[in-house]
Amino acid sequence: MTIDVDDARADRRLARSLSLRALVPNAITAAALCSGLTGIRFAIAGDFEKSVQAVILAGLLDGIDGRAARLLKAQSRFGAELDSLADSISFGVAPALIVYLWSLRELPSFGWIAALAFAICCVLRLARFNSRLDTLDQPHKQAGFLTGVPAPVGAGLAFLPIYIWLASGREEFANPVGVGIWMLLVAFLLISNMPTFSWSRVRPPNHLRIGLLALIGILMAALLTEPWLTLAGITLAYLALIPLGVARYLRIRRRASASQAPEGVLQNPPVGLTP
Repeated sequence: MTIDVDDARADRRLARSLSLRALVPNAITAAALCSGLTGIRFAIAGDFEKSVQAVILAGLLDGIDGRAARLLKAQSRFGAELDSLADSISFGVAPALIVYLWSLRELPSFGWIAALAFAICCVLRLARFNSRLDTLDQPHKQAGFLTGVPAPVGAGLAFLPIYIWLASGREEFANPVGVGIWMLLVAFLLISNMPTFSWSRVRPPNHLRIGLLALIGILMAALLTEPWLTLAGITLAYLALIPLGVARYLRIRRRASASQAPEGVLQNPPVGLTP
């Protein structure tokens, strides 16, 4: 009887410790949500520099909460749902409203349609991701790629005109027609089926790691001295990598198909299909 009581007490203590441990990643997610919502508040006040910074901070926190959950072994369905809801606001609703208040409101009908399209496509992208969590047949994921542009990256892409506007001070980059078309393009990238690089799966060779660390140091220095110009450059570099990611994925798929083909079928493989 005494042993049963002691076991019950130990189970209760373990449950309390687990719940407190699970609180840490959820608290980080809540902080990311607060940061995204604060970005809307800055945009309403007309301080678009701080509004963009707030959403960027939300993106940094979003990159931490999942890793914290895995490190603390505190993954939960509640945490996954909270993360998706927070992402839909911080990287869907907040950027749409910020860009609308910055430029798109000068064309109320078209501008609002573009903002709505971006926010809705971001939510659809997150819903698609959640619906596939338990799906085993995911060709993109199995090859080390994502499907479409991730929500935080989509928010960063949406801010590209603001980056250039803040860096140059030229009002041409705030043209609502161009900004609206850009928002529609980013909305398409969010819900597209294009394979995009998953940076968590990238494993640089040992001989490149020192150079990669040096590049990260240079980027940090550039962000501190010319933040908006650097962010614009990073965004353009990511856009340039999208077609490269598609080509890389197609190459991997061709190699996989060739390796699974019956012996003797591919006597003369096409150019570019190397073993």
